[in-house]
Amino acid sequence: MANSLVKCLLITLLAMTSCKSSGRSESPTSIFSSDETAEAAKIVASANDDLTKIKVLYKDNENKREDLKKAMEVDNAEQVKKIADEVVDLINSGFDSAQSAIEKIEKAQDMKVNDDYREYLRLKEESLKHELDAFENYRQAARTLRDNYDPKNAAQRDKVKEDFKKRVENYRKLMEQARDYSNQANELAKDALRKQQSQ
Repeated sequence: MANSLVKCLLITLLAMTSCKSSGRSESPTSIFSSDETAEAAKIVASANDDLTKIKVLYKDNENKREDLKKAMEVDNAEQVKKIADEVVDLINSGFDSAQSAIEKIEKAQDMKVNDDYREYLRLKEESLKHELDAFENYRQAARTLRDNYDPKNAAQRDKVKEDFKKRVENYRKLMEQARDYSNQANELAKDALRKQQSQ
């Protein structure tokens, strides 16, 4: 929660700093100002609420992934299918939040914003899209387990396990890429804050 507050503060400061450094009016609400960066920052703050929901989903999935592994190790088909179904439901519920956040960021990008803020938004959008791809990979892995896991059929069981393993690895890679984009965006915001403090 505190982390989200810090991010919101950095976003707002990035918007304010960039408005000042662009040579435009220091008051983004001035009738003579065409810069909508401060307004875009409000939209992004709303998108951060959606991102908080996704982070909760991510944490929930981490626990479920371990539960799935344990159930597969003992070939408990009933437990595998039950947990996989829960994972599919969790991810489905998170897709709406992720899509909402992306739409808000795209709306902010369509506004008249300064270049620094536009780059910040681009990086945040890339991060979110990678997260969506990651969760889609994991959702497909869970669906395969739910619909096809059969410990009595060794060939099918091994194939499903291998598919699950590959998709989980893709999930991890995509989430790492998403974190990289998000970190780049946050560094951009911190640089803007440092510039403002040195002025």
